[in-house]
Amino acid sequence: MIALEQVEKNYGKKQALKGVNLIIPPGKIIGLVGENGSGKSTLLKIIAGLTTPSSGTIQVNGIKATRSIASKVAYMPDADVFYPIFSVEKLFRFYETQFEDFNYSKACIVAQYLNIPLEAKLKTLSKGNRGRAKMAATLGREASYYLLDEPFSGFDPLVREDIIKGMIQFTDPETQTVLMSTHEIKEAEPLLDAIILLNHGKILAYEEVETIRDQFRMDSITWMTKLIKEGDLSGNETYR
Repeated sequence: MIALEQVEKNYGKKQALKGVNLIIPPGKIIGLVGENGSGKSTLLKIIAGLTTPSSGTIQVNGIKATRSIASKVAYMPDADVFYPIFSVEKLFRFYETQFEDFNYSKACIVAQYLNIPLEAKLKTLSKGNRGRAKMAATLGREASYYLLDEPFSGFDPLVREDIIKGMIQFTDPETQTVLMSTHEIKEAEPLLDAIILLNHGKILAYEEVETIRDQFRMDSITWMTKLIKEGDLSGNETYR
């Protein structure tokens, strides 16, 4: 379980997160949505232990989230951060040296599923194929939590569809949790169990997709737009 209590993050005078209380259970695929600047990437980085909160606490399976939490969490950034001279195979071998939970054979299977040749150099791949390679490297880890920052950003619909299918096929819905920020809500919605809506660093809502559809009788985009227009309704409650 991931638990955040009164988490705030400031960058100088800018407050990126404001009093975030959140509990994320295992075995869920959760979308993290909101407008640009709402705090999505900051929240993922804090959970991954890549940056420290200005105040508040974050725990992953009862352990304080610091850089050492990388053994439990597989974080995939939005940006390309790989060495361009690496081949896909060398990228996987590099991951193998960095993460004890990395399964080289599984990464190769994911790469084959996503039609990425192991011998291809990253610098020769299109952005879409680099995205596939990045996803294969991430899903090659047998982590409890996958934190994905805009995994569909800038990709054509075919690439998005492949990545979505890969996430379904190569994660265990009983034991592993996927938390991903995305602007591609329409494409991601069939994949998601729940949605967390951030606005100006606060959580406006955390709702099951089934509830949004069946009780509120809205699609996720309509629901999100309605809540943002209504303003901050969150208070200081804990979302779970």
